[in-house]
Amino acid sequence: MRMNIVNLKHTVAAIGAVVLLCNPVFAQDRIDTLLETLRTAPAEQAQAAQRDVEREWARSGSASMDLLLKRGREALAVGELAVAIDHLTALTDHAPDFAEGYHARATAYYRADLYGPALDDLETALALNPDSYNAIFGLGVLFEELGDSRHAAQLYRRALAINPHHENAEKALEQLKTEGIGRTL
Repeated sequence: MRMNIVNLKHTVAAIGAVVLLCNPVFAQDRIDTLLETLRTAPAEQAQAAQRDVEREWARSGSASMDLLLKRGREALAVGELAVAIDHLTALTDHAPDFAEGYHARATAYYRADLYGPALDDLETALALNPDSYNAIFGLGVLFEELGDSRHAAQLYRRALAINPHHENAEKALEQLKTEGIGRTL
């Protein structure tokens, strides 16, 4: 009888390992499907598709890490930049492969006029998630702020290639076009 319990433990452990190892593959397939839906969505469905993509990206796989992201974003929303940076730094320290933590902290750094750390975090976020259209847009904003409007226009177009409904990227690119930058000939 004892032998069956031991075998059952090994079986359960093996099944758990398979589920854990396959979960990132299923998550990436889901993200790819959501991004394709966003790319092809008509304007009236784009906002819901965008929310679905961003909700998926905001899932770290850990309830405590998700709570740190939520607290960091809440602090950012009310202008408590130091608190936001503290929460988001704890998040990136404990979940170094979670792109959205770096993107959120980059936003906090940018609002605190800490452009160097913001740039570093955006680069990390994009290395972890090259499709993060909000991080690409943020990098464009940062380059525009630093006076590199041509590179900013390229980044806005890149964000729009992933999410054709990104209103802020559309507006920023249109603004640059009125200044004679970012037009294609």
